[in-house]
Amino acid sequence: MSEKLKLGVLVSGRGSNLQAIIDGIERGEIDAEIAVVISNHPDVLAIERARRHGLACEVVTREAYRSRREHHLAIIDVLRHRGVELVVLAGFDRVLHPEACRAFPERIINIHPSLLPAFGGGLHAQADALAHGVKVSGCTVHIVTEAVDAGPIILQAAVPVLDTDDVESLAARILEQEHRLLPRAIQLFAEGRLRVVGRRVLGTD
Repeated sequence: MSEKLKLGVLVSGRGSNLQAIIDGIERGEIDAEIAVVISNHPDVLAIERARRHGLACEVVTREAYRSRREHHLAIIDVLRHRGVELVVLAGFDRVLHPEACRAFPERIINIHPSLLPAFGGGLHAQADALAHGVKVSGCTVHIVTEAVDAGPIILQAAVPVLDTDDVESLAARILEQEHRLLPRAIQLFAEGRLRVVGRRVLGTD
């Protein structure tokens, strides 16, 4: 790897987790640099955030390709062209095609707003947690594999579910933990500390 870990960050919306990564890098807490930010939607706030910090941005829309496979392999081509070493899904709203996952084995990580394996596989984990009546929710950073939200877990943070919570309030408290956990996971990767043994990720202590 290069002296500074080269990140490719995939986004789809507001980009608050992208901002947490940018802030961590600028504070010297993450030994990495963002080589490219890729969005699958034009004109989203995440792209505006990236450009505000002078980062390279690419918009690769699904409509420009005949299939999900072609779309995701086009994203992979951009990542490779930019020399990316770790791919970070920071609010990316699509499940990567299996071929895209295989292009960066154990080098794609995702942040999911639940304590996996609970409430995986969808975009409404906070609402699902409330509907199920759980007392604790949270977020998970995990390695992306071909199985959706089922890769080895790197870090988790628990968030209590309050009697007064609605989806928005619970999601906001989980998001605070996402902003803490995702930069930490990237730094652990940059330090070369993470080791996958079966389903376990060691080196996070």
